[in-house]
Amino acid sequence: MQLCPDKLNQFIMPNISTKGTAMPQSPIRKLVPYAEAAKKKGKKVFHLNIGQPDIQTPQIALDAVKQNNINVLAYSRSEGSDIYREKLAKYYAQHQIQVTAKDIVVTTGGSEALMFAIGTIADQGDEIIIPEPFYANYNGFATASGVKVVPVVSKIEDNFSLPPIAEFEALITQNTKAILICNPGNPTGYLYTEAEIKQLCSLAKKHNIFLVADEVYREFAYEGVQHYSILSQLGMEEYAIVIDSVSKRYSMCGARIGCLVSKNTAVIDTVLKFAQARLSPPTYAQIASEAALDTPASYFKDVKEEYSERRNTLIQALKTIPNLKVAKPKGAFYCIVALPVQNAEKFAQWLLEDFSVDNETVMVAPAAGFYATKGMGMNQIRIAYVLNKEDLLKSVEIIKQALAVYPN
Repeated sequence: MQLCPDKLNQFIMPNISTKGTAMPQSPIRKLVPYAEAAKKKGKKVFHLNIGQPDIQTPQIALDAVKQNNINVLAYSRSEGSDIYREKLAKYYAQHQIQVTAKDIVVTTGGSEALMFAIGTIADQGDEIIIPEPFYANYNGFATASGVKVVPVVSKIEDNFSLPPIAEFEALITQNTKAILICNPGNPTGYLYTEAEIKQLCSLAKKHNIFLVADEVYREFAYEGVQHYSILSQLGMEEYAIVIDSVSKRYSMCGARIGCLVSKNTAVIDTVLKFAQARLSPPTYAQIASEAALDTPASYFKDVKEEYSERRNTLIQALKTIPNLKVAKPKGAFYCIVALPVQNAEKFAQWLLEDFSVDNETVMVAPAAGFYATKGMGMNQIRIAYVLNKEDLLKSVEIIKQALAVYPN
């Protein structure tokens, strides 16, 4: 008996796209089901896996939303409101970055700014060189755009400093469109020096490619070292693209407001077309972000001191664990840790499923997902020191005891 075509179709599933299949899972979020299961069992989970600050959002930003008198919640301009972009330009001027409102496109988070940047400067099959380990979603953004990530390995033994510039140059081909860095770095916490930034700027100009800098952690620089932006470097007007966000700066991750900044008018004009296609960034979040720009300097002084103390507490505690390596971060609020295990992801899952101390355990982010080179970072984790010092010490003690009995 033959089946009719309609019945045959019941057994044939439509295909998922190739790029959809290739999209990587987030190493930050992929273990969430195990964490939720642990909580249902009554365990307390210390979240070191995600960069969600516990610092209070500036009250001025919260009040701006509560006290507004909007009657119709209308679209904003695709590039963001004039008032917000003008205030952003003044903010950048305070950081030795001379731009105007016309050089800024407001986006729905730094993530959208990165997507717009890649879509603007690269076609399918083009290449972007990125020092690894890098923010895991760079892999996802590139995959969504059909762009190839070409990694340059930085090493924990070198504290994840900039690899030799010759290694970048050796990878530049006719398909190379940009070098992308995160400064200070997620997941490493490395803060590039002015000299390192100038080396990258010179290389970009020499080969006529873009230099894209994700600078969302600009304020988080420690030990008296100042962040140096690629937009502060003369002669980079046509090459430099900066990605920014309010998420970490003002502890406003849920606002989903970022921006793309460039003095290259062709870049801004093209980014604006992408922005028009998604209509506009959220209105209330722009109101909060605009108000946040009036946050007093004392806020950042206190926040930096707090994170610096957390960093020191964490690093000191981690160094008491035998056979463990940790890179000391100079910025942001992350560090990479090399564990004495073969597979850090299995260890992280085991922590959530099978281990606890006084019914408490820890969630970390396996670091292999922050690399593009297969097999790299297999024994590494990323820790976000976004918890108070007491909880950080508890978390390290849990990891220490876990390693002492881990069966693998």
